[in-house]
This record gives sequence, structure tokens and C-alpha cells, in this order.
Amino acid sequence: MTFQWLKKYMPRGLYGRAALILILPVVALQLVVSVVFIQRHFEGVTEQMSREISREINAALDPKWSGNTELAEALRLDFLPTSAEDMPTENLRRWFDFSGIVVIRTLDRHVIGLERVRLVDDRTVFVWIKRDDQPLVKIEFRRERASASNPHQLLVNMVVFGALMTLIAFLYLRNQLRPITRLAGAAEAFGRGRHVEYSPAGAVEVRAAGNAFLDMRARIERQIEQRTMMLSGVSHDLRTPLTRLRLGVSMLERDDREPLERDIEDMQRLIDAFLDFARGNAESGKAEPTALPDFIEAIVDDCKRSGTQVTLVHLKGQGVIALRQMAIRRAIENLINNAVRYGTMCEVSVDVTDKSVRIRVEDDGPGIPSNQRETALRPFVRLDPARNQDQGSGVGLGLAIAADIARVHGGVLRLGESANLGGLSADIVIAR
Repeated sequence: MTFQWLKKYMPRGLYGRAALILILPVVALQLVVSVVFIQRHFEGVTEQMSREISREINAALDPKWSGNTELAEALRLDFLPTSAEDMPTENLRRWFDFSGIVVIRTLDRHVIGLERVRLVDDRTVFVWIKRDDQPLVKIEFRRERASASNPHQLLVNMVVFGALMTLIAFLYLRNQLRPITRLAGAAEAFGRGRHVEYSPAGAVEVRAAGNAFLDMRARIERQIEQRTMMLSGVSHDLRTPLTRLRLGVSMLERDDREPLERDIEDMQRLIDAFLDFARGNAESGKAEPTALPDFIEAIVDDCKRSGTQVTLVHLKGQGVIALRQMAIRRAIENLINNAVRYGTMCEVSVDVTDKSVRIRVEDDGPGIPSNQRETALRPFVRLDPARNQDQGSGVGLGLAIAADIARVHGGVLRLGESANLGGLSADIVIAR
């Protein structure tokens, strides 16, 4: 038996599930106790007490004792004047008086000649009795003699104290869950490229997980720093021999010099691309509130001024989201440059919703086959059949850099087929 259908009804948050774990057993216990206690205790006690008062009424109306006033006083039964018109047409009780059902049923079963029962309130009971050889009699007695008094007190106390204990337990449990939520927040922030101060706290297991996260974060940051320093050093070391080559080539004849200068420029661009990828987002600044889609519109305008054939075709929604502006600018410019390099048209669209931001860049180029799109996002990968390598001098880092920047912001870069232009469609989707 599976319970997959229950998942969509269950809380998704940690606090909601903890509250459910606390409340369900308490509510179930209260329901069981209520049903068992009411049915077996209050109902049994009420039936027993109603039988006793039935015997007393029968004794007071017995012809042998009917003239004995001392017996009536001892039984605390008040005989009131009445008539047939005064008697109700049916047994009466309040709709929520459930113990009154047992009282009426027991009296009707054991009182000889019982005609009607009227349960006025929690204090008074009236009964009308007519026997063959006696006139109609109306008797009044206290309700507490026929049923257990205040049966709701147990339920009220149980609900009140159950809710109070549940609240105290939830407050304590929330204090225990807080370190877990702080750890989750720090991990989520680190996944989006933000450094949040975090110190392990809570139970031993939570502290161990927190210390493991701090160690992992420190190792990743050291690895990124070492990679950046290494490639920066390599780039710096290669610039000197490239400069000497450029000086040496400048002394050659023009026909011999121009091909070599193009090779040196290609080498310079390769080194700059490697360094740009190695730096990643280390120099992109901290995330800051950014108004969308105005920021994307400014990027497109800058590309237009530089001569790039790009059009902003669709803007939907507005909002402010924390972005590393330099990194996002680099990612979008890479996608736009790829689009105009391998196609003749480029269109940009922005959709801002309450849950996410989608930035789409489309072109009319040859596109990328669906079975090679995941491979295209890897660094230093060039897909010759899909992209005309003669039209550009890239090294296969444009999509990789854009994908890396999207991941830093907690998003993803998705490649697909453009429905409007027929080429490649690149979507940067970032959760808000």
C-alpha cells in the first residue's frame, strides 16, 4: 500500500510538518478519550442515576406510600399542580443536550405511567405521570440527580490543556528546528553566490552538519581562489612572451607580418577568455537589488549602441530582485554575441513573475540539436555541426560562463528551439 496521494496534502515546510507531528497525536488521543469516556462513563453513570430516580418516583407514587409526606420530603420530589393542557405534546430537551437522551430513555423505561419528560436546563427536570387509578401528576426534581453534572468540564479541560501543552511543545520544537533552518538558509545563499554568516548551533547532529557545511564552503572557496590565481598567473606570464612576439613580428614584411599578428591576437583572446572563465564571479561584486526589466533593457540598449543587431521584443511584469549586475550583464552579452555570431537576428524577452525571472535570447541560426544541448553547456566545448566555427573565434566558453552565472544566482540556463526565429533559444531562469 502506498501513500503517494497524501504528499500533495502534506505541508512542505519543516515547521508545518513538525506542527502536524505534534497536533495529530494530541487530537487523535483527545478524540479517543472523548468517545470512550462519554460512551462508557457518562452514558453509564447517567443511566444508573436515572434508574435510581425512577425507583424513587415509583416509590413516591406507590399507593402504600402516597400519603406519606415524610417520604416525599426525604426523596426531594416536588409534586406540582398540573393539567392535561399544561403537559407538552412530546418530550422536550435542548438539541445539544446529549445526556438528556439517556435520561429520557431510562425514565421512559423504568417509571410506571410516564407520559412526558421536559428537560428545562441543566438544573431542573419535569415529568408527567398518569396511572390508571391516579390523576395526572407533575413532579419536579434536580437534574443533577438524573445525570452527571457538568459533563463538558472534562472535554473543556482536555481541549484547553491539550492546546496549551501542544503550544509549549511547539515552541520548544521550533527552538530546536531553528538551527536547521539557519543551516538551510546559509547553504541556499552559498549556492546563489552569497556569503551568509553562519555558526553551528543546536543538537549534536545539527552541529556536525553545520561544521561539515563550513568545511565544504571553505574548501570550495579555496579551490575557486586557487584556480583564479593560477590562471591569472598563467595569463600574466604569457603576456610577456606575446609582447615580445608582437614586437618581433612588427619588424617583418607586411605580407609575412599580418598572418602572424592575427595568430597573436587569437592567442590573446584565448588567454582573456580563459581568465574570464576562471574569474567566474569573483570580481562581479555583491548581489544588489535590481529593477527588472529596466536593467535588461539597458543591457540591450548598450549592445545596440555597439552595433549589435539585437531587439527587445517582449517585456512582462516588474519587480526587484537581488542580482550580481556585472555577472548577469556578462551572461546576457555572451548569449547575445553568440546569437548574432551564428545568426542574422537576435531577440530578447523578459518575463517577471512572483516566483521567477526568465530572460530569453533567441536567434535565427542553425541552433543546437536536442541531444547535444547539455554538452554545449560544458566549458571548452565547440559543436562544429551546430555552430559554424568559421564565423567566430570563440573557445567554447560563452554558454559555459552564462550557465555558471545562472547557477550562482540559484537559477539555470536552458537551451531549446526558438519558436519565433527557428534557431537557438537560451533561457536564464532565476527563482525569486
